[in-house]
Amino acid sequence: MSQPPDGVASLLDVSGHGALVTGAASGLGLAMAEAMAEAGAIVTLLDVDGETLARVEEELRSRGLEIRSVCVDVADFDALEAAIHEAAVEVGRLDAVFANAGISAGPGIAFTDAGALANVDLESWNRVLDVNLTGVLVTMRAAAAEMRPRRYGRIVVTSSVAGVSAEPTVGYAYTATKAGVLGLVRHAAIELASSGICVNAIAPGPFRTNIAGGRIRQPEIAAVFAANVPVGRIAEPSELKGLTLFLGSPASSYVTGTTIPIDGGELAGHVLRERTESR
Repeated sequence: MSQPPDGVASLLDVSGHGALVTGAASGLGLAMAEAMAEAGAIVTLLDVDGETLARVEEELRSRGLEIRSVCVDVADFDALEAAIHEAAVEVGRLDAVFANAGISAGPGIAFTDAGALANVDLESWNRVLDVNLTGVLVTMRAAAAEMRPRRYGRIVVTSSVAGVSAEPTVGYAYTATKAGVLGLVRHAAIELASSGICVNAIAPGPFRTNIAGGRIRQPEIAAVFAANVPVGRIAEPSELKGLTLFLGSPASSYVTGTTIPIDGGELAGHVLRERTESR
């Protein structure tokens, strides 16, 4: 694994680095893209929503940030791999890739019987697996192919607290895929460490994003999610920027194969409740 550079300021210096974010047109992906671009990286945005993507690219460019974008569905695996390769070629390097794109599996059993095991729709299940799990695998594979020759890279995968602990507010396919990517991260981290590539996951708690049609913005839904968070509120996407820059920069040179929660204490709260209820 590559050694960190000298000097504290240089640890977070990504000036001129090539970065790529999937699911970058809104929410957590947009916050990740902004964080890297604001720190000097040349960022490629990938998203299936071409209209929003174009608008976001224009807005970020108007702020003087170095941005390019490609409209692609991460479940179109050939197109995804091509987009990642082309980004590396056009920018001249690919230093950090954020496999963030994901979709909802619908509400979980905390909200409706439709989320019950007996009612899992296999067509929906397969679509969620294609995007949330196989799409991550393909993103990681394509990123590693570009990073290996330079013996440096940062791959960051967006999981969820639902992938770490039981979360009845979300659907089965979402939980399964967010748990599955944690296995991918650990496996890839072992393989790629000798190539100077760090592979990590983040496990966000409830953030105010557009996933599942933005239903978390509804006060009654937000209240259910916030009730499980010790800090007592839903997070804003901008609160992800610090962790993004750390994991996407030279600062994380000795961090690989791990999952970092960013959840307002939700997972710690689960442990506390379990211990209290077991007494």
